[in-house]
Amino acid sequence: MMDTLTSMLQNPWLRAVFTVLTALVAAIFLRLVVVPLLRRLAGRTSTDLDDQIIGKLNPGLFQTVFLLGVALAVRDLVDSATFDRAVWSTALTLIVFIWGRFLLDVGVIVTRHLSRLADRFTWIEARTLPLVQFVYKVLVVALMVYLLMEVWRLDLTTWLASAGVAGIAIGFAAKDTLANFISGIFILADAPYKVGDYINIDGTTRGEVTDIGMRSTRILTRDNIEVTLPNAVIGNAKIVNESSGPSTKMRVRVQVGVAYGSDVEQVREILTACATGVPHVAHTPAPTVRFMALGDSALQFQVRVYVEQPRFRGRVVDALNTRIYNALNEAGINIPFPQQDVHVKDWPGPQPTPGPDQSRS
Repeated sequence: MMDTLTSMLQNPWLRAVFTVLTALVAAIFLRLVVVPLLRRLAGRTSTDLDDQIIGKLNPGLFQTVFLLGVALAVRDLVDSATFDRAVWSTALTLIVFIWGRFLLDVGVIVTRHLSRLADRFTWIEARTLPLVQFVYKVLVVALMVYLLMEVWRLDLTTWLASAGVAGIAIGFAAKDTLANFISGIFILADAPYKVGDYINIDGTTRGEVTDIGMRSTRILTRDNIEVTLPNAVIGNAKIVNESSGPSTKMRVRVQVGVAYGSDVEQVREILTACATGVPHVAHTPAPTVRFMALGDSALQFQVRVYVEQPRFRGRVVDALNTRIYNALNEAGINIPFPQQDVHVKDWPGPQPTPGPDQSRS
């Protein structure tokens, strides 16, 4: 039997078929025996991360083994160094793409898993996840390009020099895009705000952050209008994050002026009662009333309350102003408005009537 098999393998076509069949059997063995065994071992762990990685590993192993078998069979059939190199380079190119895709998928799975463990891995969390994934993908693609150039025996020096010149030209042509991209990296790394925060940009744009991208940031204003701001603009702007701090509460101040002669303690009690029970006003810290100044036309008071969320500021100010105005009117306390009194010390008398001679002259 061994002699018969040896004589059959002398035929290049039969030898090629035997090589392909052997590779196919090996690939099937990996899929039906080795991979299920790895899945059983992964099932004993407390995390599903290894199960997902093995799920991505299965097609890569099968395709790689089968491609190598086909490449060896084709090389054995054709006796040409040039064709032999082309076939082998093509097979290796496909293998590089297969495992490059595997590394990209596994990178996404691993980084997402690590971002859920922010208490253990502080360098990656939900806000920095896009940046980490982008850097990882760039490194994987760069590795794939390097391997492909090695497979096809291309001169790296010439290509690197060309890439440098092209990079300079692209940098000048896309300087605004690069500025937005670099600013996006700093925003994700420095984290002056995150998705869901209420921010104010230079006192002109205020709203809730809905998305942070590598090029721009999207903000939903109180008018229900989405504003897209380039990251380069935000990087050079003054950012007021109303949602940052130890809690999401925000203090709101309402200025109130009452007429001179009003009972200060009565005004204080009325304003305190007006600030109690307002919707979206936090119970702690409790509302406070301060007698701020003796103004030109009124006694200046300030009502201070904490709202539960920055988005409720407008509603709370409206409710407070309404309550204060009605309560002061019911109590008979005047709310003065700025006015000026003009005092005339001396009014000029009537001018003498000119005589006939003076009128003719």
